[in-house]
Amino acid sequence: MKELKELILTYKNYPKVGVDFKDLLGIVQEPSIFRKLITIMASSRIIKNAEAIISIDARGFIFGSAISLQASKPMLVARKPGKLPGELTTKSYELEYGNNSLSIQKEALKKYQSYAIVDDLLATGGTVNCVSDLLSDNNKKVVGLLVVAELVKLKGRARIDFPIESIIDL
Repeated sequence: MKELKELILTYKNYPKVGVDFKDLLGIVQEPSIFRKLITIMASSRIIKNAEAIISIDARGFIFGSAISLQASKPMLVARKPGKLPGELTTKSYELEYGNNSLSIQKEALKKYQSYAIVDDLLATGGTVNCVSDLLSDNNKKVVGLLVVAELVKLKGRARIDFPIESIIDL
């Protein structure tokens, strides 16, 4: 889907100097391209082999919810601090440009054993590994990671020990 690359904008030095932020939101502004992308992603082997999807805050929610609907799979969310009610399982991680943490509702995790992680993009792998660790800490299986785009030069794939499917490389 080479037309995807044309819809991705790069913001230099955002959110800090030295970081080139890739903005994939242009994809959702083109319904026919977005629909085609979601159809492809929803038919992924990773999605088919998982009981549920777990989408990462916040852009992962856009793609994950559409894939969930298309594939008829339930979706859970991994959210940033202070965004989820109830009893949570939480883990901190390092980003390319700082630190953060993610939480998942414990009650939601009880329902399913295997998960496909969905996000907009794979960079260093820190966020994905945080979600994977949260799932592993709760005796859940990660079937794989599905992303729209992969920043190949950051070598995040090398830090992940489960299958990865990316639609495009940047």
